[in-house]
Amino acid sequence: MLKATVIPVTPFAQNCSVVWCERTGAGAVIDPGGDIGQVLAAVRENGVRLEKILLTHAHIDHAGGTAELAGSLKLPIVGPHRGDQFWIDGLPEQARMFGFGRCERFTPDQWLEDGDHVQLGDVDFEVRHCPGHTPGHVVFYSAADRLAFVGDVLFAGSIGRTDFPGGDYDTLIRAIREKLFPLGDDVRFVPGHGPMSTFGEERRSNPFCGE
Repeated sequence: MLKATVIPVTPFAQNCSVVWCERTGAGAVIDPGGDIGQVLAAVRENGVRLEKILLTHAHIDHAGGTAELAGSLKLPIVGPHRGDQFWIDGLPEQARMFGFGRCERFTPDQWLEDGDHVQLGDVDFEVRHCPGHTPGHVVFYSAADRLAFVGDVLFAGSIGRTDFPGGDYDTLIRAIREKLFPLGDDVRFVPGHGPMSTFGEERRSNPFCGE
């Protein structure tokens, strides 16, 4: 069974998630954008044995702390899709623009593709490539737990911005409707910012992508 705790980090209040397998304790950090001390405190508090870093995409508030965390704990970096290479290359410039302090580029140990699977002990995450917010954005979905970590693809009552380089509104809406909503109305999701919701609630009432 998947366990998770969400830690808002950075001035953008990005939802960094510590996730782990309840039986084995094997875990990962999804989107370590910054405030690594707070993230590691949650890891210790829950007795998690970190095995990897998972990235939905490479915007600074989601990926800014990746190099620091990976370097200090010798953790492999998994994701996002290769389409976000240019965002990773631009992390130092993003940091300067938004006042994040020093931020280093990194090279993922594994790029992800649509349909890939990522294991954490008994937990299996299916990877869904959902471009539109960024070209390489991915979603991590646990079918057994009916829970998805969607980054900035979808929010409660809203969607991710598409006015950044590589963004595209039509592509994002298509990804939501074709890759996420078919997973089921009961699936809960952790967005990159703000409260959790379900795909069913967003399908029924989201003014941007509701059907």
